[in-house]
Amino acid sequence: MTGPAPFPTALTELTGVRYPIVQTGMGWVAGPRLVSASANAGALGILASATMTVEQLREAVREVKSRTDAPFGVNLRADAGDAGERVRILIDEGVRVASFALAPSKDLIARLKDAGVVVIPSVGARRHAEKVAAWGADAVMVQGGEGGGHTGDVATTVLLPQVVDAVGIPVIAAGGFHDGRGLVAALAYGAAGVGMGTRFLLTSDSTVPGAVKARYLAASVKDVTVTDRVDGLPHRMLRTPMVDSLERSGRAASLLRALRHASAFRKETRASWPRLVRDGMAMKHGRELTWSQVLLAANTPMLLKASLVEGRTDIGVMASGQVVGVIEDLPSCSDLVARIMDEARAVLKTLPGAG
Repeated sequence: MTGPAPFPTALTELTGVRYPIVQTGMGWVAGPRLVSASANAGALGILASATMTVEQLREAVREVKSRTDAPFGVNLRADAGDAGERVRILIDEGVRVASFALAPSKDLIARLKDAGVVVIPSVGARRHAEKVAAWGADAVMVQGGEGGGHTGDVATTVLLPQVVDAVGIPVIAAGGFHDGRGLVAALAYGAAGVGMGTRFLLTSDSTVPGAVKARYLAASVKDVTVTDRVDGLPHRMLRTPMVDSLERSGRAASLLRALRHASAFRKETRASWPRLVRDGMAMKHGRELTWSQVLLAANTPMLLKASLVEGRTDIGVMASGQVVGVIEDLPSCSDLVARIMDEARAVLKTLPGAG
C-alpha cells in the first residue's frame, strides 16, 4: 500500500488498520464499494447492514473481501430480530470488527469476542460508554451532537473528554470531523481516532447520486437541522422541503405516510409486519412514541433510500452532520485519508515542544 506511513494508536493496534480513521456505517451509503475503498486507503471501513437482508449481508461481506485484503467491519442493529444470524455471518466470514448503533447485550459481546471479533458500540452518553465497557466492549465510538443521523445534544468537545475519563478502553471520536486538524484535536482529548460519516459520503467512491452530492456540497452549516418528526427520535439532516413537510404534517397524514413507507420497507427486506412492529418498538427505548412513529422507526431507511439511492430528494431525507457546511470537494477515499494524515502530521510539528 502506498501513502503516508502508518500512524499507530490504540485503535490501529486493536483493528489492524494503518490510520486512526473510521468510515462509519451509513445505511444505503456504506456498501461494498465505499467500504473497500476506505479499507484500501488505510482506514477502517464499516459496512452498513441494517438495510440488507441476511443473504445480502453475506454477499456484501464477500464482495468487500474480494476487493480488499485490509481489515473492515460491519455495523449491526443489536435489537434486530435476526441479529444472531448476522453475527454468525461475521464470525463465519472472518470479519474483523462488529460495530453497533445501539448497545449490544453482554452475551452478544461475549459471543463475538470469543470468536475473535472486535466489538465497537457507538454511544451518545458517558453512562452508555461505561455500561458497554463493563460488558466487555473492546472500544467505543462516541458521537457528539454535531454528527449526522440519530444524535444527541451534547457537543463532541464536551462529551468526548467525559467518556475518555470514564472508560479504560480506546475511544473513537465522531461528530464534526473532516480533516487532519480535527484528528489531532481528538487525539489531544485522549481519543484513539476519529469516525467520519458525512466526509466519506462526499467522496468519489460513494455511490450517492452526483446531483445529491451537489446538494450536500451547496449546503451551509445553517442548512442542517435536527428534527424528531421522522421517527420520533432526534435526527440530524439537511433542511429540505420534505423535512418542512414532515414537521407540518398532522397525525393522520403522518400515520398514512408511515404505513406506506413501512409497506415498502417490508418488501425491501422481506420482513413480516410483526417483525417491523417489534423492531420499531425496540427503537422506542422507553420513549412515548405514537404508533405512526413506531412504524416510521422501523422504516425510516426508506426515506433515506429515496434520496441517497434513488436521488429523489423531494420525497426523501438527507442525513448529515454539521460538518457538511465546510466540505467543498469530492476526493477519492485514498486521497482523503492521505490528506488527513499529512495534515495531522503537519499540525503536530507546529505544536510547542514538537520535535
